[in-house]
Amino acid sequence: MVMEKALAAKLEAFHKNATEVGEQVVFKDFPAKVRDGSTTACPLSVPIPARKLHELVESTNDPSSPYHASHLTTLTDPTVYPPPHAQTTNGESGKKRKLSIDESISVASDLGDVGKQAQYLNLVRANAHIPQLHEILKRECEDLITLTDKIKLWISLTMPKIEGSDSLSRKRSPLTRPRGDNFGVQIQEEVVNELARAQDSAMNLRDMGRTNHLSRAKIASKLIKYPNVEDYALALKEHDNTQFYMARQNLIDLLSIYAVLTDLIHKNIARIRAPKSGGGIGLY
Repeated sequence: MVMEKALAAKLEAFHKNATEVGEQVVFKDFPAKVRDGSTTACPLSVPIPARKLHELVESTNDPSSPYHASHLTTLTDPTVYPPPHAQTTNGESGKKRKLSIDESISVASDLGDVGKQAQYLNLVRANAHIPQLHEILKRECEDLITLTDKIKLWISLTMPKIEGSDSLSRKRSPLTRPRGDNFGVQIQEEVVNELARAQDSAMNLRDMGRTNHLSRAKIASKLIKYPNVEDYALALKEHDNTQFYMARQNLIDLLSIYAVLTDLIHKNIARIRAPKSGGGIGLY
């Protein structure tokens, strides 16, 4: 069976477009993440979401940046507030009031098994600043995953067909593989593996927001249960401070990933484009 000419033409156009997009990422998008061509600092008037990754890293010394250390002084509110329903408000439904002990027991009995468990209805407010940093990090991680997907597709489509000797050599250790025409394919595979590892790192960093909320909730629940234990309030403050510095460090980690991938691909671009061009040059 032979592929239809029209379908083959569309497939060829898809391959060509994947190559153009992949090289666009390698020679424009990746370098722009690390450093653009501008020699001047990013103006303070540029909003944080519109700044490039390297500009976000450099903005840590800008007082208007959410990454500036001045935010540490107002980062955490360890106050244990009364239950929200206990706060009196004047609305159409009338004046709300705090439940008496008898009423609380009655409500708890109506809840069945849930009501039999100890419930602490006091409130510890969530940190309003850290989620902003995590949103920026999530956006950058998603960008990295999207861009690396484009490069992986491009490289995978440039790999030559698998021959009998190739399938055997790929099972060997990289140190024992032949350094002939097949070595270019090994370079391609290693680059694809590095891209996959970068994606794994980006996925882990993107999950920082969820893990932060879970860890913070555990400390906050202890603070509600034992409001007189000052160490829980201090632990909450230290947790927020750690998350603040980790958010800054995570941006630097992403920048390093871009720099390493850009360097690796540029040094081996000839082998990536034409893996079976001959010669025995190794991976840089």
